[in-house]
Amino acid sequence: MGKDNPLNTSISGAAIAIRFLGILNWCLLDRAMFKEFGRSMKEPVLEENELMAMRFSAICRWFYWFILTLMLTFTAFPAYAAHIGTVEEFSIVYPNKSEKPGSTHEITYNKKGKNVFWVTGQNYDRVVEVTLDGKTTFHPMPNGSGPHGIEFDAAGNLWITLEFLGAIARLDSNGNIVAKYDVQLDCSTCKTKINTHPHGLGIGSDGKTVWYTGKATGTLGRITSEGEVKTFALSSVGSVPIYINAGPDGNMWFTELVGNAVGRITPNGQITEYPIPTLNSRPIAIVADPSGKAMWFTEEAGNKIGRIDLQGNITEFPVPKTQNNVILASLTFDNQKNLWVEQYVDANNPNSNSPDYIIKIDRRIRESEPDDISQIPFTFYQVPTRNTVMHRIIQGPDKNIWFTELRSDKVGRVLTTSN
Repeated sequence: MGKDNPLNTSISGAAIAIRFLGILNWCLLDRAMFKEFGRSMKEPVLEENELMAMRFSAICRWFYWFILTLMLTFTAFPAYAAHIGTVEEFSIVYPNKSEKPGSTHEITYNKKGKNVFWVTGQNYDRVVEVTLDGKTTFHPMPNGSGPHGIEFDAAGNLWITLEFLGAIARLDSNGNIVAKYDVQLDCSTCKTKINTHPHGLGIGSDGKTVWYTGKATGTLGRITSEGEVKTFALSSVGSVPIYINAGPDGNMWFTELVGNAVGRITPNGQITEYPIPTLNSRPIAIVADPSGKAMWFTEEAGNKIGRIDLQGNITEFPVPKTQNNVILASLTFDNQKNLWVEQYVDANNPNSNSPDYIIKIDRRIRESEPDDISQIPFTFYQVPTRNTVMHRIIQGPDKNIWFTELRSDKVGRVLTTSN
């Protein structure tokens, strides 16, 4: 994997130069050594012990440079080793891809387990393990199940939404389904149950309660550790709840894509919805602020990020556009409290074959006001592939920033460390 980026397979020009200098150094030192020995042998006035000392010194100097030259000559120098800010991509070659459109969605990893990502390939009915060097292992899900949301609970159990089946499943470490919960709605006047289309999935602050968004029915759902399923209705059936995440206040926070709101649901199911000032902003992802005092969310169409405090007060910040037809996907914080956002060309309004970007927003944004962000650095990292339709972004166990490309079926990495 990783063949899409030449940095994965080539040696940088600097490394080639170092190797050349190493070989040249070896040749010069070899010549200097023999010259040194020759000179010492032609000095008749020197005492025997002086001659021995001179020869020993020459041998030591030669041996030292010989070892250093070997290290310079034969040490591999991957091009990305010192290039913080480089964007790399790894293709996910699904075994049943055929002519299906791209469908690489969510990404997570077990913070108490191996340094391996788990990714959902919704239209391929696959859950994929991806290592830090891009190697993949595919785990088939039921045909037509549409795995989407994915997250580990505190015990290390992996949970996924099977959106097309209307179910939530728990997987073992080998990617096998060990438990499945029907989250469809009963309907006395319907021939079949109503599929809620469970989309986003999050784990409660207790580390064991599973929450999900019913995208098709304007509902949220909860599965307790005892396996009890309960559904909670939002104010509008057409609100399209899309993403849900635990807040620092012990509640779950969620976004309503069409309802244009951020919502909060308490552990016992009490719901409060907060309208977003920007109309038709289409909020997507939501994550907790490192301070524990707020949540942050992205506005896909509004091209803004929003901060909502725990009392429901919303502040919006515009994200600089690289061109007019760009939209936002997800966001995440790194361990330095900087905020990272995905900005990509709208597939429904492409207009030009322009690049997509991962944007790093300096941590000072967390304490700023929207009318005073001119001094906040925004750093843009261009993604090599065009028309990616980026989807999710997280900081990985290696402290680098990882993201999914839905349309191009890739995972990407922005190097933020030299390790």
